[in-house]
Amino acid sequence: MSARNWVEIDEARLVENYAQVRAAAGAETEVLAVVKANAYGHGLEQCAVVLARAGATWLGVGDAKEGARARRALGEAGAHILVMGGVMRGEVGAIAEHGLTPVVWTREQVEWLGAYPGMRVHVEIETGMGRQGVRPGAELKELLRAIADAGLELDGVCTHFASAEVVGSAKTREQRVRFAEAGGQVRELGLRPRWIHAGSSASIDIGADVDGSDGGWLVELAKSVGAQAMVRCGIALYGYCLAGVAEEGASGEPVAGVRHGELSSRIRAKLRPVMTWKTRVLDVREVQAGETIGYNATFTAKRAMRVALLPVGYADGLRRELSGMDNSLGGWVMARGADGVARRADIVGRVSMSMTSVDVTGIDGARVGDEVVLLGDGVTADDHARIAGTIPYEILCVAGKR
Repeated sequence: MSARNWVEIDEARLVENYAQVRAAAGAETEVLAVVKANAYGHGLEQCAVVLARAGATWLGVGDAKEGARARRALGEAGAHILVMGGVMRGEVGAIAEHGLTPVVWTREQVEWLGAYPGMRVHVEIETGMGRQGVRPGAELKELLRAIADAGLELDGVCTHFASAEVVGSAKTREQRVRFAEAGGQVRELGLRPRWIHAGSSASIDIGADVDGSDGGWLVELAKSVGAQAMVRCGIALYGYCLAGVAEEGASGEPVAGVRHGELSSRIRAKLRPVMTWKTRVLDVREVQAGETIGYNATFTAKRAMRVALLPVGYADGLRRELSGMDNSLGGWVMARGADGVARRADIVGRVSMSMTSVDVTGIDGARVGDEVVLLGDGVTADDHARIAGTIPYEILCVAGKR
């Protein structure tokens, strides 16, 4: 039985995006490929295998369950797998069984993992994200001693920037200072982690924290403790990037008059979306001027129209904000007529739970059974996010979820 809507993943584009990221990061910086959240909706197992074959030596997952899935897909000789979301007590056995490397920041986590002496761990430093991590100073010193006492091996030290996509961010500058302080503590204690990592897709795109416009801050910090720099890259692998936001003003908002995407971008224009989300036309009907379409009659035809019905809706991840109303345009799909050329077909009426209507008046030959692109070339996650008032991460993670 065929699916009413489905997702296609372009392996070649994923490999090319990884190559673009790898080149931009520079020879002295390793790239950890993030496959958490089911590879941002792209399929964890499939993407993990493709990225490892493309040369990724580190993969990042959200929890031990995802780590186990990635390990089973890769086999024992696959890439290192970093569990970035910390450790819960019930996950410790799976982390050990599947050879995963956990990120830790509390004494409890260290005590639980102490049942497996020799296990490698990464310590996350709280530098201003305000979510997780151990603070530099007495807390960090105590945690590092606990790691040594538990017989665990300090393999890496990391932090997470709150405003990586903001060029010249004062917040990021403050976080760098705190992270450097933590590096100094590690050095003073005579510890030699293999990895120092921070940053994201946005950091690579604007050249921050790697070997770009700032002269390789992360590389220099890593060298100071005898380690190698690593940057964690997620959404750029899948064809998108949030880099290029202007420096914040005093209010913390982007500087007035400078639009998103106007500033430096090293890779964004070279990336191509990996995901194509498709459906098929369920029905085509003629709608007369004055007739309404969908729940609450929010769209009234101003002229005679041909309307295609698509068997997909918000239960599948197609955002309700994409609805087309009388007083505002919504989203669109890409449909093909008899000539085979993909054209924009606007959504008309409410996106409902399992059905969506689109205007195919200008697409000659559109018929039942035709493939329609919901997300991909011609209509991107950036487009959906802009209309829905969110970010492309959220769009990708829920696309085609049924």
